Amino acid sequence: MGQAMDRCAVFVDAGYLFAQGSAAIAGSKKPRSELLLDAPAVVENLVDLVCAKAPDCRILRVYWYDGAIGGSRPTSDQALVANLDDVKLRLGFINSYGQQKGVDSLIVTDLIELARLNSISDALLLSGDEDVRVGVQIAQNYGVRIHLLGVAPGRSSQSQQLLQEADTTSEWDRRTVATFLSVRETAVATEEVAEAAKTAAATTSPTAGFVSGKIEVAVKAFVEELVESDIKGIEAYWQRERGVPPDLDRKLLRICGNAIGRKLEPDETRDMRSCFRSAVKTRIETSV
Repeated sequence: MGQAMDRCAVFVDAGYLFAQGSAAIAGSKKPRSELLLDAPAVVENLVDLVCAKAPDCRILRVYWYDGAIGGSRPTSDQALVANLDDVKLRLGFINSYGQQKGVDSLIVTDLIELARLNSISDALLLSGDEDVRVGVQIAQNYGVRIHLLGVAPGRSSQSQQLLQEADTTSEWDRRTVATFLSVRETAVATEEVAEAAKTAAATTSPTAGFVSGKIEVAVKAFVEELVESDIKGIEAYWQRERGVPPDLDRKLLRICGNAIGRKLEPDETRDMRSCFRSAVKTRIETSV
């Protein structure tokens, strides 16, 4: 077998990043809906770190692993990550209990395959799960050096066996995490937006007081609360997919259901999604 190429790659468990990153900046773990990720900034941090660990290497790419909540469709945030240069999005799935599944096996498979093919000499791994340790061991047998990255306090958020297996270990502290991850100041909180939508619908003119009018008011209230990075994520999603990103679709269905006091009928769901597209396009056009 020939000498490994002087290339390095980054492997990111997004579930770990969001969970431990939010705990670092907020003191406790926060749901994704309450967080804002600056995707280009975190990728830049990761690339800088792996290049510091392996200064003679060129970056192959960043592998970003996350769970899909809408079948195989990415969320708006995931679409934004996928559209970045030198980043490959790899999706597992989210089960009915909200648990991320299939991600560890994807990391292990890619790590082993790249090592076996001599595609990389060094790998930066952002994860804490014991299940990826077998991939680390096999990649090391092929000559790849593994640099494990955690979020402080990493010793309590990462498997001890994984820490011991890695060739080097590093931690991101709160200050570093805060450069790319933050808690939304105007979070798209489902309950708050739904209540605002119900109030607005109740005070609109009689013609807007029908079900379709209430849905339209609810959707517009929701879109109005989206921040700029949300809009960019939707634009990224629309480059590859159609309709409403699955993460936002779930929120909209709940908000509109609360606004009219029941579950939406199929034709009402279509109207909701059409209204969403129109409202987002209006925001994009007015911001230019």
